[in-house]
Amino acid sequence: MIKEKLFKYLTLTAALCSVVFLFGIIFSIFKEGYSIFAEVGFFKFIFGRSWHPTHYPPEFGILPLIVSSILVTAGALLVSVPLGVGSAIYISELAHPKGKEILKPIVELLAGVPSVIYGLFGMAFLGPFISRVFGLPVGLNALNASIILGVMVVPIISSISEDALNLVPRQLIEASYALGANKWETIIRVILPAAKSGVISSIVLGFGRAIGETMVVLMVAGGATSIPRSIFRPVRPMTSAIAAEMGETTMGSSHLHALFGIAIVLFVITFISNLITEWVMRNRGKNGA
Repeated sequence: MIKEKLFKYLTLTAALCSVVFLFGIIFSIFKEGYSIFAEVGFFKFIFGRSWHPTHYPPEFGILPLIVSSILVTAGALLVSVPLGVGSAIYISELAHPKGKEILKPIVELLAGVPSVIYGLFGMAFLGPFISRVFGLPVGLNALNASIILGVMVVPIISSISEDALNLVPRQLIEASYALGANKWETIIRVILPAAKSGVISSIVLGFGRAIGETMVVLMVAGGATSIPRSIFRPVRPMTSAIAAEMGETTMGSSHLHALFGIAIVLFVITFISNLITEWVMRNRGKNGA
């Protein structure tokens, strides 16, 4: 009895510490970043087209950073969604049991590779390749970052989508075969629609993972602080701006507060994506797979 109570209070303490730490982080970010909205103005900060924090007078418009983040993340999803969902379908429904034992760990192993390794690959191999193929002066651009991020997000989408596919009742699949449908028709018209909430959740989680990645975009996105006109232009997403410029600021400066303001915007975007995922998963729990 004493051991059970001790275990209960230890786990409760751990849970409360997690909540306290989370709210402490949120409070510190908003405390440091709120002043930039009062100084510059909300709309001018969010929709300003010039990010030149070291100029005189400084310009704190983060629209180029937001557009760059959305462009790179959208490109990453274009790469990761077909690969992730496709691999989940193959592993769940088409692969031989022995092949599944090999493929599933390989896909999940991608999640364990450090992001700096992906960044080095993008700089040393993918960047020069893109430069040669498209005739660009430099291969560090939004396309490079999108491809690398897409590969990084594949394990998340694949793993969660596969779990959703495995939860589809076998009665539905057997009924489809009984009505004369082949394997492909059953996957497209029965299994995927039945597992759509789980697949959507995996994509939303992949979006949150991609838009919050720092090291890769810092290394391979190019670092240009202008609104990109194409995916072949160098860009600077919000995360790379924070990582690259935080060491150049002084305590209490407007530049520092602006970087925390970017962190607030990034936090809100990822928080909304997590809420969407939670809402989808709750509906999935109510309505089944």
